[in-house]
Amino acid sequence: MSHRKFEHPRLGNLAFLPRKRCRHHRGRIRSFVADDPSQAPHLTAFMGYKAGMTHVVRDLDRPGSKMHKKEVVESVTVVETPPIVVVGLAGYIRTPRGLRCLSTVWAEHLGEEFKRAFYKNWYRSKKKAFTKLAKKSADEKQKVYINKRLERIIKYAEIIRVIVHTQVRKLRLGQKKGHVMEIQINGGTTSQKVDFGKGLFEKNVAIDAVFKTSDLVDTIAVTKGHGFEGVTHRWGTSRLPRKTHKGLRKVACIGPWHPARVSYTIPRAGQNGFHHRTEINKKIYLVGKSTAEKKDNAACEADHTEGKEITPMGGFPHYGRVDNDFIIIRGSIPGTVKRCVAIRKPLRDPGTRKANEDITLKFIDTSSKLGRGRFQTSTEKARFLGVTKKNTPKEPKEGKEAKE
Repeated sequence: MSHRKFEHPRLGNLAFLPRKRCRHHRGRIRSFVADDPSQAPHLTAFMGYKAGMTHVVRDLDRPGSKMHKKEVVESVTVVETPPIVVVGLAGYIRTPRGLRCLSTVWAEHLGEEFKRAFYKNWYRSKKKAFTKLAKKSADEKQKVYINKRLERIIKYAEIIRVIVHTQVRKLRLGQKKGHVMEIQINGGTTSQKVDFGKGLFEKNVAIDAVFKTSDLVDTIAVTKGHGFEGVTHRWGTSRLPRKTHKGLRKVACIGPWHPARVSYTIPRAGQNGFHHRTEINKKIYLVGKSTAEKKDNAACEADHTEGKEITPMGGFPHYGRVDNDFIIIRGSIPGTVKRCVAIRKPLRDPGTRKANEDITLKFIDTSSKLGRGRFQTSTEKARFLGVTKKNTPKEPKEGKEAKE
């Protein structure tokens, strides 16, 4: 081993290293599910915003388990998913150094939410983004040029993706700049993919056009940040004995005398949280409609409460109401509320039992999440408490008080 006493090519992958702050607030999809030409063209991902958590009741369908065909209570996450807007289409070719964008075609009309993504300060800017494109779109020669670019994409490109942005104005985030992402189109031939993507230009794509109830998905997001943390919190190292006068929550030995350097494998203090993470094969328990389309969007098989909305009493903490389309995902997902989450079709095979399990919810809890909630709806609360002082109509005042 004398030839590699001090250095040698490292083995294996670094897993989650380096643990540093993510450059972006939203999850970035770096790989899409493998294409299957036998299927019809379809989108493979979506974007939503984490609203909060609640719990549901359902019958477990798991042969062999002690809880088979019995009621179970499970924690779930509600993700608000307003429709996304398709604004462009890009074709990619494979090269020895990875994918290379061959050409991009834009829609004729682009919304302000999309244009704001190209500026740090929209208020002070001249707002010139895509103005030349708007002028050229009316020109017949330009339309012929666009058709030629589409033909070139059909002839040479191997991967077709659409460029979409979210509609944050439909949410209560106080943000006007939409999140932009590329979503891969899978299924069919290249020509069919291009026609499918072009047909979606300037249209709203709802969540139920991409995912259905009981589907499995991967969630990609940035975790909650904790700032600069010590080794005990960051790496879970043991505390030192009581009599160590220079500190308990430290690493006793950070390496040998030789090699005279600190290895990367030694736990050190640093940034904890705000990391980019992917959680695989999470089950969708419900794809819900907006309150405008379905007033009682939280009613279930065994709970037919009229007017029961997915928003709990008092709203989701630090988020508020959920009025748009939404999905309910089993368990927790990374990140804080209001953070943008990328939802992708799963890359890894989960197994037939998990994939084929049908989900039927019997109850969704909508009680207050700020304390020990007793009531599911405001109507139920009013019925239980009766006429309160707050709801009692005021009687008209008499005498001097009425004149004043």
